[in-house]
Amino acid sequence: MSTFNLKLYNIIRVLINQVSVLFMIACIISCNKNTNGSSSNGSSTGSNSNTTVDTTGPLKTAATFPYFGFAIDYTLMNTDGNYSAIVKAQANSVTFGYEMKHGAIVQNDGSLDYTKADELFNLCTAAGLQVYGHTLAWHQNQNANYLKSLTVGGAATGAPNLFSNGDFESGVGTSGTGSTLFTGWNCLIGGTSAGSFAAVSGNNSSRVMQVTVTTPGANAYDIQAIGSAWSANVGDIYKVSVDIKSSVTTGKIRMVMQNSLYQQDDITPTTSWATYSWTLTEGESAPIFRLNFPAAGTYTIDNITIVDLTTAPAPTASQIASSVDTALSTFIRNTVTRYAGKTKAWDVVNESMADGNSGLRTSSNTTVTSGATDYFFWSDYLGRNYALKAFQYAKAADGAALLFINEYNLESNNTKLDSLIAFINELKSKGAQIDGVGTQMHISINTLYTGIDNAFKKLAATGLKVRVSELDVRVNPGNDPNFVETTSILSTQSDMYKYVIKSYLANVPAGQQYGITIWGVSDADSWINTSQHQLDFPLLFNGVTYSKKSAYTGVLLGLKGQ
Repeated sequence: MSTFNLKLYNIIRVLINQVSVLFMIACIISCNKNTNGSSSNGSSTGSNSNTTVDTTGPLKTAATFPYFGFAIDYTLMNTDGNYSAIVKAQANSVTFGYEMKHGAIVQNDGSLDYTKADELFNLCTAAGLQVYGHTLAWHQNQNANYLKSLTVGGAATGAPNLFSNGDFESGVGTSGTGSTLFTGWNCLIGGTSAGSFAAVSGNNSSRVMQVTVTTPGANAYDIQAIGSAWSANVGDIYKVSVDIKSSVTTGKIRMVMQNSLYQQDDITPTTSWATYSWTLTEGESAPIFRLNFPAAGTYTIDNITIVDLTTAPAPTASQIASSVDTALSTFIRNTVTRYAGKTKAWDVVNESMADGNSGLRTSSNTTVTSGATDYFFWSDYLGRNYALKAFQYAKAADGAALLFINEYNLESNNTKLDSLIAFINELKSKGAQIDGVGTQMHISINTLYTGIDNAFKKLAATGLKVRVSELDVRVNPGNDPNFVETTSILSTQSDMYKYVIKSYLANVPAGQQYGITIWGVSDADSWINTSQHQLDFPLLFNGVTYSKKSAYTGVLLGLKGQ
């Protein structure tokens, strides 16, 4: 269904609901007959009726555990006043749907960009919302192109550097322009620009290039450093790497490969030393590498290398494992450190168990969505200890944070549930700090109550904190494109929400209850509609008007134990 048709359908649905609201209140039922005609789920925690009259107060106030929250969308939180008002009024905790994940932060050259994560984090914390960290080690939503580049030719140590004088160790003097300050480099300042070049120490080197741009020129090349020509094979793929540190977060350096042909790549460096890479196909045999400085700031540069990926030897398994391990450590340590003392808990390892008969997830037992480019399996290169390493890196970055492992289908796949618990015990025996476990609970109105009870009981028996991390309830699990909501279906959805919460409260001891997160705010922003492109209405608020559905009442009554 197109977005327009979905919105039109929702408008019609809301009008119908408003006309029938008095009838709905009078006829809300306590039975839980499945829409497929199967027998009722039944209840082990009390009646499922929504006729209790105490429906006052926001959800966060009704919760007896520390955190009640929503998964939130960056754009809607920033631009939709109704959306953000609901989040702020109803929740005390939020989980970012994407902005803290590997794919959102790690750039193609391996650098880290927290711009959007910081913006959303600051917006939420200013509103008094606690941000739950999600997620550090997953097999999806990653910059898989960068990660896969670590496993192919050119990743091996010892690949020959084809570029001379990229370490800036040779030259005369400590400042100036021209071709004497750094051997093999011509340092230029022209046009309307103002700045300086200097040789300074840094990055564990006695001499590195420092460029101060006081006034940027009209052209990016008004302040530039031109290196020597180097020998290339036309048509080969090359990787340029350079270490850079900037005095500002708004700066820019342009890498240029130019002789008779021209190619460029722009870098926005951070205020700490980091390595930036540029992969290009070379079109001429004697290219010249240049650095242009089009933005104000002070930039320190070192260790420029150029390697031929086409002819470079394939890395060994040990070299690949080392590179992948470094990438995992870099992302986790930097991300957790950045929000240390502010983010109190993290999903460190996400979806580590395979489906079916379960066991550790790898590329060989996982179906990759057709056309997806964001899959990368840490376990393929680091084995079972990838999860141990992830927990170790997170703990090293913030020893005070609570560290969780998160998984789905635990209420419907008992083998997977047992596999997860066994894996947790294995990791703990190896010294991993695991404080809690999250059960996602992407469920439907047909999910068995017995499976829900079983999952909570077994997770509680681990002694870990337990959170419902990604709760939503599908009303159209069969993906019927002509599906139409009915009052009965919405009531059953409400009952399912209430049952989950009451089972959580009944089967998880109070001291182990960490919280519940609803995975989205309104039906229109549910991942089932936006990512899976299925027609469904799984959340607490209507997609067009943001009015409360009966599911909202079910959650509220469940939180109140009614």
